[in-house]
Amino acid sequence: MKITGQLAVVASLLAGMGAASLAQAHGIWFAQRSNQLALIYGLGADDLDVIKRQDKLKSFTAYDDEGKEVAAQLTPNGPLLVVNTDNQPAIVAATMDYGLWSKTADGKWYNKGKDEVPNATISLHTFKYGVHLRGPLHGTMPVLPAQKLQIVPVGKQLPDRMAQPLAVRVLFDGKPVSGAEVQPDLVNDPDSKPLKTGADGIVTIKVRNQGLNVVVAKLDSPSSQPAKASTDEHEATLSFVLPHQPE
Repeated sequence: MKITGQLAVVASLLAGMGAASLAQAHGIWFAQRSNQLALIYGLGADDLDVIKRQDKLKSFTAYDDEGKEVAAQLTPNGPLLVVNTDNQPAIVAATMDYGLWSKTADGKWYNKGKDEVPNATISLHTFKYGVHLRGPLHGTMPVLPAQKLQIVPVGKQLPDRMAQPLAVRVLFDGKPVSGAEVQPDLVNDPDSKPLKTGADGIVTIKVRNQGLNVVVAKLDSPSSQPAKASTDEHEATLSFVLPHQPE
């Protein structure tokens, strides 16, 4: 597939920006907590306070196994935001606008744009996206409109055992994007060397866990607020669980 228009600009940015702007960042994903499905904000073993970040959430949606939206909501429960799953959704998804961040030469980050941090060496507008599959795929996974950056399994079935290959396609604005960085495990191996998607947006990874898997993709795009940030940073997760053997 030939990359044109906005995606070509994105690919060019990725080639020229280096590792600094693509450094590890916290993401959002879904995981079971006390027998409830919860939205997690964190990185690796960090499981940070999602309640105080609740105002940064911009959308939460749930879908049945045919990709049709069903009613669902996120509800605070102690330190957690848990998913009301009365309608038994097959897919849940959330988006977060984490705002403007600027870094100075001394390594300090400020929750401000470069217009307020004139000596900033890095300035970003950061966006987080998370999609969770609650069970096996029943057909091709749909493209979800709120997920500007989305990881989509290629094919109609997920592997059923760890270490098996899994081909995923990374979409930006619903279209395959080249040069996105993908890691198989944001939770247990967040410092692994990322793989990059090809021209068709596809990369093949190995499923890392016989349990919770949180695949992560990262992509920088041209800033939507050039006066405040040099780059928009997008981070998307795809989480799913492989079942263990019966006890």
